[in-house]
Amino acid sequence: MEPANDLDRLLFFEHARKTAETTYASNPLDADNLTRWGGALLELSQFQSVPDSKKMMKDAISKLEDALLIDPKKHDTLWCLGNAHTSHAFLTPDLDEAKGYFDKASQYFEQAVNEDPGNELYIKSLEVTAKAPELHMEIHKHGFSQQTMGGGSSTTSNAKSSKKKSSDLKYDIFGWVILAVGIVAWVGMAKSHVPPPPPR
Repeated sequence: MEPANDLDRLLFFEHARKTAETTYASNPLDADNLTRWGGALLELSQFQSVPDSKKMMKDAISKLEDALLIDPKKHDTLWCLGNAHTSHAFLTPDLDEAKGYFDKASQYFEQAVNEDPGNELYIKSLEVTAKAPELHMEIHKHGFSQQTMGGGSSTTSNAKSSKKKSSDLKYDIFGWVILAVGIVAWVGMAKSHVPPPPPR
């Protein structure tokens, strides 16, 4: 990705987060707003270090769960929660711990499909989650072991190369999840800022 593109995305989702936070102060029972807030946090998490990213994802999950308390059948929120748990799982090196997140993600994707059976994105997300533990093993076996070996090297170029591989890997992991969450957040924001009808 181009740095300017990253900056644009960062600014867009930071604005979305702040807008949602402000809206929440005046209306804490707006499930759409909580979903946008959770989606923005999920997007912003990819710009953080791994520990900060996990913390931000947990905050996103909390906002999305709050939205479900208000509207338990909100399919886009269910789907976002599935993405949040999937993303969190990929950042968790222990496969057994990650599997718990993948299981939760699968449950949320399945609920989203049940609420909106014709939605191909939800169906595809559910299918991909079934393969996620296998992908997790491969990523952590190849990607993170290479990162550790490169970091242990005494040459600066290997360390820089390792850091770049780690960064690229993080974008690969989040790629399919984050793009879709971004679209949902953008559509949600667009719906909430519809201009008034013209006067007659």
